[in-house]
Amino acid sequence: MSMRPLEGIIVVAVEQAVAAPFCTARLADAGATVIKIERPEGDFARGYDDAAKGQSSYFVWLNRGKQSVLLDLSQDHDRAELARLIAGADVLVQNLRRGALGRMGLDPKDLVNRHPGLIICSITGFSEAGPYADRKAYDLLIQAEAGLCSLTGGPDEPARVGISVVDIATGATAYSAVLEALIGRGRTGRGTTIDISMFDVTADWLTVPLMNAEAGKAPKRIGLRHPSIAPYGVFTARDGAQVLIAIQSEPEWAKLSRHLLGDANLPKDPRFATNVLRVNNRAETDQVVAEAFARYDRVDLIRALTEADIAFAEVNDMAALSVHPHLRRATVETEAGPVSYPAPAPVFDGNPRTYGPVPSPGEHTERYRQAGTAGQTP
Repeated sequence: MSMRPLEGIIVVAVEQAVAAPFCTARLADAGATVIKIERPEGDFARGYDDAAKGQSSYFVWLNRGKQSVLLDLSQDHDRAELARLIAGADVLVQNLRRGALGRMGLDPKDLVNRHPGLIICSITGFSEAGPYADRKAYDLLIQAEAGLCSLTGGPDEPARVGISVVDIATGATAYSAVLEALIGRGRTGRGTTIDISMFDVTADWLTVPLMNAEAGKAPKRIGLRHPSIAPYGVFTARDGAQVLIAIQSEPEWAKLSRHLLGDANLPKDPRFATNVLRVNNRAETDQVVAEAFARYDRVDLIRALTEADIAFAEVNDMAALSVHPHLRRATVETEAGPVSYPAPAPVFDGNPRTYGPVPSPGEHTERYRQAGTAGQTP
């Protein structure tokens, strides 16, 4: 097996829940040695559910390939142990409450001064400079606070995005920032501190709806429809199957009109001649499409869309995803046996990766206590 790009990189992760573990799971996938510091009772994400052979699906997903060390950071001895591990590390990722590391005598700026090559990535709910810096912050709280819920759901009620999108987005942002810092250190020899807040990540991702709102065009909740493109939404076939189509250009609208809607002159209709007009007349646009699609059964509709080269998707559920022909799976070892789940997206040189096992709580504690420094990888 070829060498992975982060082999030899040592990461200390003082983490729990989802955002930071997402980041460090990707670092482990790339070959880094990730030393996961857990509280004596373990990462509380271990208790989120029991869907993975009696274990937490969140934990099994986000902690493969890591090494678990239990430390009680309220005790001087274990804080000293953490300081020793950090001294031998290349990267520290942490999502403790604001100021927690400093109260342990491990302030990030001091650590970087003592260890000039160290990269420290701190994940918080809100940026440390703002008035909400000390608030507790979890995924759904930030979805609500940043306004994401106002864009999600149907016309009558806001909704949560169906996955922990804020945590995942924050973890992915942290991962890319750590990689950027490692590249920078390779050029300058110096580490850095990185501060990433869940609120900032979410606000960044909300740039387009925010700019529209500030321009007086506040987006509305419209369910499975696109706020600024039409037709782009779900339509129902004669047998009840739901199919989502996406018309991105005028040539595509012309093809849809000609091949499925049965009216090649629709693109000349003053209500439907451009995307802006179709959005302004969305009810009429959608009615024309809905009436045409209702004449097809699912199989015939999918065939017709495929032949016309129209972008579409079936509205699936998790049962359909489980057997989807494009679902790639990875299998990881756990205490309860192998667990299969969707494989991470990157494929290098056309070869699927193998992934390390999920550690039991404190599985590697004694090994690291005896190792002397984190740099002496057991």
